[in-house]
Amino acid sequence: MKVGESFKRVEISETYDAIIIGSGIGGLGTAALLSKEGKKVLVLEKHYVAGGFTHVFKRKEYEWDVGVHYVGEVHREHSLLKHVFVYVTNGQLQWAEMDDVYDRIIFPDKEYDFVKGRENFTAKLKEYFPDESKTIDNYVETVCKAARTTSAFYGERTMPKWLSAIFGRLMRRGFLKYSNKTTLQALQEMTSNEKLIGVLTGQFGDYGLPPAQSSFAMHCVLVKHYMGGSAYPVGGCERIAQTIAPVIEKAGGKIYVNAGVEKIIVKKNKAIGVKMGNGVEIFAKNIISNAGVLNTYNHLLNGEVTEKFKLKNQLEKVEPATSHISLYIGLKHTAEELNLGNTNLWIYPSYEHDKNVEEFLGNPDAPLPVTYISFPSAKDPDWENRYPGRATIEILTVAPYEWFEKWENTKWKKRGKDYEAFKEKLSLRLLEQLYKHKPQVKGKIDYYELSTPLSTKHFANYQKGEIYGLNHDPERFRQKFLRVNTPIKNLFLTGQDIVSVGVGGALMAGVLTASVILQKNLLGKIRKKAKEIESAR
Repeated sequence: MKVGESFKRVEISETYDAIIIGSGIGGLGTAALLSKEGKKVLVLEKHYVAGGFTHVFKRKEYEWDVGVHYVGEVHREHSLLKHVFVYVTNGQLQWAEMDDVYDRIIFPDKEYDFVKGRENFTAKLKEYFPDESKTIDNYVETVCKAARTTSAFYGERTMPKWLSAIFGRLMRRGFLKYSNKTTLQALQEMTSNEKLIGVLTGQFGDYGLPPAQSSFAMHCVLVKHYMGGSAYPVGGCERIAQTIAPVIEKAGGKIYVNAGVEKIIVKKNKAIGVKMGNGVEIFAKNIISNAGVLNTYNHLLNGEVTEKFKLKNQLEKVEPATSHISLYIGLKHTAEELNLGNTNLWIYPSYEHDKNVEEFLGNPDAPLPVTYISFPSAKDPDWENRYPGRATIEILTVAPYEWFEKWENTKWKKRGKDYEAFKEKLSLRLLEQLYKHKPQVKGKIDYYELSTPLSTKHFANYQKGEIYGLNHDPERFRQKFLRVNTPIKNLFLTGQDIVSVGVGGALMAGVLTASVILQKNLLGKIRKKAKEIESAR
């Protein structure tokens, strides 16, 4: 089921209550929530596929996810994230729970399993580090405490300026206690055991920064998110957009692909519409950008507007997240035949994550600082129905945009022999890691293809190929301008830059944005209606 129509083949004659720029989960979530309240929403997507980082791409007899490798909380009965997904999809999106060991952290001398459930997670860590029992208890308790501070912190980002001036400091204080420290600083206050710190930070690739750079609050939110286990969409990640789209369309809304927005139209300090790449202007009462803060302020607003509101001065305080390469692999065997399992692998050359990243960024021939291996076909129980006798694997690592910058003005698929040779060199290094840990796949690979930061820039329109939006460092969380409201009337922001990285963060940003536009707290209604939808099934 394809989501959206091509903008090239339509003429806009209808009026809309809101225009949303970008069809990632933040944009789609916002659109669905507004639609549930009777609003007519137009979603505009530059790519020819809707869904943002929740979309899939296909080659030959395979498909791969590009950004959703596993999601926490959605399989838990009383989880808010689960309820939001049920509500925005009318219960049509199903999730398959992964194995109890959702992540395996691998070092040259030992492997460590992250096991589903707080008690199991804690007990397993104590098996590995019996002398650090008190430290581990303290760590897990701190992670949970920090995660509980997010509601007030992000709730403050929905407040009007005058109300934030009164209550904002108090609402931010609990979260900032954790976010103002780096992950390494916080863990070194708990223990001097470098191996334990290396293991506890073994998921740092999920938020993109090694321990000495990342905010400890972001680390805690991520760890807590997965501590109860994780799940994967049944039918593949494209089911996310496929199940949200009917909710938008039922209210008279539309999703258009091949619909690149050139500028947001601002008159008298008010956003009133958008100008498309082909010159067409479309107007609506509310304009919502899910294109990322950097794209929105640097490219979608004209210079006079950004200068008047000093928006670019604000952007100097944040940085784009790291970029990555991803190797997509297809095999003419099933995941079961190859005994792949669905546990994610995190592979490291040593326990010193920051040192490893620094050396690699300075020298591409240095050991890969992190290798993440995912087995999407093994996570999806519907895979065999769509692609019988096939399996897929994905391998990711960090890679700075600067390595690929000399090819940025070339066209996709036509970047030249040097580019392809560099890609092949990187691909072989990633395959080497795969063969070391899954030797049974050697000689059985049917197809592989490497995406680079240029691919991410081309399809997702992130200027440096960043997949996680803004860096999740301590400075990012101090910025009060990263909120739903902008200084421009009727222009709102949504997506991962407003909350945090990942499907869950971006979707919860959609809840915040819709709540601000509608001027009502939607959480109570979402929980109530989600339970009704589930009970009716």
